[in-house]
Amino acid sequence: MDMAVIAYIAYLLVAVPLTVWVARTLGANGVHFIKDVFAGDEQLAHAVNKLLQVAFYLLNFGFVALWLRVGTEVTDARGVFETVAVKIGAVLLVLGVLHVINVVVLNAFRKHAHVDARTLATLEPPQRPQAHGARTQ
Repeated sequence: MDMAVIAYIAYLLVAVPLTVWVARTLGANGVHFIKDVFAGDEQLAHAVNKLLQVAFYLLNFGFVALWLRVGTEVTDARGVFETVAVKIGAVLLVLGVLHVINVVVLNAFRKHAHVDARTLATLEPPQRPQAHGARTQ
């Protein structure tokens, strides 16, 4: 069997389960953070969490697929390990960057929501309009 094919198989055997594990971990733990972002709306938090997981899978599996091709000839076991290590390292970096971007964006939403809540808390309730012909004292 061609050594490049062995590298492809090894890469996919690590990258795919790694992506699934990270997505499930982020989904299971991120829902609590997202619930806070959406002021405790559990249904909305779960829906947004699922959408973020789907986006995560699409982005990362797309990257894994595009990064599959080996640019140089792999001739021995050492080449297989080096090729797979570089590819998995790139996948890990992409996973990390996607996670950080996700947290930063959600945190920005969270801060904005908390600022809006504080602003609303300082506002006085609206005055009821007086009926026509009512006296003011």
